[in-house]
Amino acid sequence: MTAPDPIPAPRCLAKIATYADALARLGALPRPLVLTNGVFDVLHRGHVTYLDQARSLGASLAVAVNSDASVRQLGKGENRPLNPLEDRMAVLAGLAAVDLVVPFDAGTPRDLFVACMPDVLAKGGDYTAETTAGAAEVIAAGGRFVSIPFASGHSTTALVKRIRG
Repeated sequence: MTAPDPIPAPRCLAKIATYADALARLGALPRPLVLTNGVFDVLHRGHVTYLDQARSLGASLAVAVNSDASVRQLGKGENRPLNPLEDRMAVLAGLAAVDLVVPFDAGTPRDLFVACMPDVLAKGGDYTAETTAGAAEVIAAGGRFVSIPFASGHSTTALVKRIRG
């Protein structure tokens, strides 16, 4: 009896870059390049809508994801993130709208934004160019900042509160 063929790793995992490889891989993506970031702890409809809208702003979408340590620094709540970085990145990589996923450990992804100079820097509706680290540099280099309105009633914090009762 022969052993069954091993199940190959999901193709979507190829969309995950290390921070060290990020610049080269971001540079190889089709332009215009849209870049966004977030925690994406428990992926929900608001996230999927947001990422789809961000992707529609360009030819490719890269998502920078907060490391577990940087999530704890944000004060998102006790025991957050619920899902570890590797799991959050794998789920994002499985979305058709997402072309590349990159982790970052700093308080903001400013250095990544400035180093890769996306054509579009997209953020959720509670951000402005003035409150987004790296937005001024992206705009000065000819890129643009886009604030995407929230999908009403969808947030991870609210979902976690509802689950915990």
